[in-house]
Amino acid sequence: MDAKAPITQDVLTIPRKLPDGPQNLIGLSRDQMRDALIAAGTPEKQAKMRVGQIWQWIYHWGVRDFALMTNLAKDYRTMLAETFVIELPEVVTRQVSEDGTRKYLVRIAGGHEVEVVYIPETDRGTLCISSQVGCTLTCSFCHTGTQKLVRNLTAAEIVGQIMVARDDLGEWPEQGAPKDETRLLSNIVLMGMGEPLYNFENVRDAMKIAMDPEGISLSRRRITLSTSGVVPEIARTAQEIGCQLAISFHATTDEVRDRLVPINKRWPLADLLDALRDYPKVSNSERITFEYVMLDGVNDSDEDAHRLIKLIKGIPAKINLIPFNEWPGAPYKRSSNNRIRQFADIIYKAGYASPIRKPRGEDIMAACGQLKSETERARKSKAQIAQEAGL
Repeated sequence: MDAKAPITQDVLTIPRKLPDGPQNLIGLSRDQMRDALIAAGTPEKQAKMRVGQIWQWIYHWGVRDFALMTNLAKDYRTMLAETFVIELPEVVTRQVSEDGTRKYLVRIAGGHEVEVVYIPETDRGTLCISSQVGCTLTCSFCHTGTQKLVRNLTAAEIVGQIMVARDDLGEWPEQGAPKDETRLLSNIVLMGMGEPLYNFENVRDAMKIAMDPEGISLSRRRITLSTSGVVPEIARTAQEIGCQLAISFHATTDEVRDRLVPINKRWPLADLLDALRDYPKVSNSERITFEYVMLDGVNDSDEDAHRLIKLIKGIPAKINLIPFNEWPGAPYKRSSNNRIRQFADIIYKAGYASPIRKPRGEDIMAACGQLKSETERARKSKAQIAQEAGL
């Protein structure tokens, strides 16, 4: 393909060597945990039962100390403590915005850091989690995209972000207390650092743990995966995860989308839209969310709004309009409030929900497109960023 700019950064992702020492039970599937317990001496006939017991302690009650798993024999708990660990990412910093948004900088194996954001609302609490350290993509409006990919997160590091947030929110059930159906953390969005579909297996395994009814027990309808358009993996997402899907769309012509979301050069709009038409049928999702960042003079005209309506015709959809969250050196400006409202009105009159996302956590750089871990942050001038974006 004759693309002038790279579709993704020219990097090699080397699988991380697991650290020496006891095996971490976090992130293992039920089958993997069963195999690990058998290898540690658990009789095969007991292994499935033991997995169920340990699983509930870890993922329902939030227990990290084997000694507290009181329905297991004392000598068995001793064996577990000698053979395994229950470890989460380390919280390095915790910031709270004026609007209540919480941003966690968490450290994972190798000393790398990723950001996680919790957004409280009146009817829900949404956790925005990361799937990679850095990002393979180079979307020109996204601050995370200016940080090169370091590596994929493991399933343990992905589900660990959920558990860290539940720790901070004090949301693990209390034994003996009446059951409380109220959830502070009710929704997950895979919209943090990285492209989830370039780390498919780990994301899938982590989400299956999150959805397991005997643990964290989140409905697949409460999980939204956001992709820039990795077309071959969209069908797998429908079949193997079945969660809600959001698309970082952001443009109505290939020319503009090539510039904003360079992966479009590999899978242009026509290919992407074909894949999206099949998704709701396979995953039983109600609709697809189209994310559309509003950039002044770039993609915010009335013509763009009308083209968008034509492009998504026949796809059950909601269009999330996102006022651009500016960051130091950003090569774009946010569309005016009047322009965004006029764009939304055209979409709404065509029969689509077109909510305008209220920026959250801007004062702590926690808003959409602003995530970028401090230790990996590259100091780039506005001119450098503009040049790399082909502007």
